[in-house]
Amino acid sequence: MTGGEIFVWELIGTAILILMGAGVVANVTLKDSLGHNGGWLLINFGWGFAVFAGASVAAPSGAHLNPAVTLGLAVADKIEWAQVPIYIAAQMIGAFLGATLCWLTYKLQFDNHDAPENTLGIFSTGPTVDNKPWNVLSEVIGTFVLVFWVLASPTVKVAETGVPQFGNSALGYAAVAFLVVGIGNSLGGPTGYAINPARDLGPRIAYAVLPIKGKGGANWGYSWVPVVGPLIGGALAGLLALALI
Repeated sequence: MTGGEIFVWELIGTAILILMGAGVVANVTLKDSLGHNGGWLLINFGWGFAVFAGASVAAPSGAHLNPAVTLGLAVADKIEWAQVPIYIAAQMIGAFLGATLCWLTYKLQFDNHDAPENTLGIFSTGPTVDNKPWNVLSEVIGTFVLVFWVLASPTVKVAETGVPQFGNSALGYAAVAFLVVGIGNSLGGPTGYAINPARDLGPRIAYAVLPIKGKGGANWGYSWVPVVGPLIGGALAGLLALALI
């Protein structure tokens, strides 16, 4: 696959991921939306389905949709290092576009929301307890689980009897969606489980530049945490996979 093809599919897939992922948070957060106060589980399942949709669309490029996944695959010697910048550029631009489309979808609800200064959480993550070293660790652990699962999850193989044995890959991208829901339910409480630098930084930039009525700040002081933590987690997962698999 050419670099241009990788770029296009990753951009489209990541845009769909963020459109639907940020969209479910907007649906739960904004008061004039039908999903208002739908709760944490609705958000987690929404993000899981967003992963399924985005990854399914981006299947031709391998459906990374996440710089931490791309880095983990490169460290584990599963993709060429020369491809890494192409993947990450596409993911960042796609995340920005997806966040913009989310805002356009909910434009009237944003305009009518009672606390527009508190809408950053629709686009980006933040900690429940602000302690950046621990926040980084939370993101490292959550991302490690995601990327190591991607690298270690069993694939379809044929047993000696000739009967196929199906691992998690037989579920396709639905299996990754289940994992994301599980990570959100189990590990997402401290920081909102960015587990993806593009998922957080691209929409945070979009929030900063979009003309959202009455919006607050983009919390740039925290913005490095959901970038650095997931990259560390992805690299560690790649190193362990390289050693064991």
